[in-house]
Amino acid sequence: MTVDGRLVRGERTRTAVLDQALRLATVNGLDGLSLSQLADALGVSKSGLFAHWRSKEALQLAVIDHARAQWTDEVIRPALAAPHGVRRLWALHDRRLAFYEARVLPGGCFFANAHFEFNARPGVLRDRLGAELADWMAFLTRLTDEAVAAGDLRTGAGVPFVIESLGVCAVMQAPVLGPDVTFRHARLALLSHLRALATDPSILPELS
Repeated sequence: MTVDGRLVRGERTRTAVLDQALRLATVNGLDGLSLSQLADALGVSKSGLFAHWRSKEALQLAVIDHARAQWTDEVIRPALAAPHGVRRLWALHDRRLAFYEARVLPGGCFFANAHFEFNARPGVLRDRLGAELADWMAFLTRLTDEAVAAGDLRTGAGVPFVIESLGVCAVMQAPVLGPDVTFRHARLALLSHLRALATDPSILPELS
């Protein structure tokens, strides 16, 4: 099978543009993105970017998809390697905070920023972001239900909300209060909560 070099180069260009767009969106906002801004940042022609996206909205939707793919690769997939049950819930939270600590994105969290930006702005972008949040909360709920079914937790009531609240709070407070203390407190807070619900707290890690 022959691989078309132009298609390969085109996909590489598209990925590079979306990587840059995702970084910029966490600093300047998703609404602050433009093809001109990206062309200047990457040193390419604006007309070349039109081959991939014909409008600003198309670019914004592509960035949301790219952010989800990055989140899956950097947070979800590594966490799913942890043992089934409450340890997987903990791994997801820990991996999320590690992603923020590594400053993969200069503005912290794409989705938290974008939700705050578009919550009061009805339209296609808010709808897509809302669908992403619903999927994420459903995923947290499924992992929580699995931990209860496995006998690791006595109850899962409120656990998905606690996990999401701690993650968002930590990434928003870290630039102001300092990442070391903020992410440490976010880890300790969830560990304390999970231990209080766990049938065998000893399977969870110890943090001082």
